[in-house]
Amino acid sequence: MDFIFIEELRVKAWVGIYEREKTGPQIVELNLTFGVPEAATAHDDIADTIDYAVVTARIRQELAERHFNLIESLGEFIVNLLFDEFRAPWVKLKLAKIGVMKDVRRVGVFIQRSRDGVVVPPTA
Repeated sequence: MDFIFIEELRVKAWVGIYEREKTGPQIVELNLTFGVPEAATAHDDIADTIDYAVVTARIRQELAERHFNLIESLGEFIVNLLFDEFRAPWVKLKLAKIGVMKDVRRVGVFIQRSRDGVVVPPTA
């Protein structure tokens, strides 16, 4: 399986349970890796793969319009978006809030999941 990766994508998102987190969006950082169809390399045609520009635009759009209490829920939403809308067979997501706690650079979740019985590759 071939993969596309998007690293250090910073997006404004409404996420959090604390009052200070509900007053405005905060920056979250995403690192995504997702499987692409085998046809992507066979035909050299964007229609045969997952367009990462469209993926990033959709994530930005959705996170601007929704509020998530938990970063875990936000992560699940992104994974399901890749499965349902983009038909990705496998997704790895590292999602972090930046600077939300004193003396902590990032706080976040890591999700690695497959759909349709695809074997999940080991993490590096």
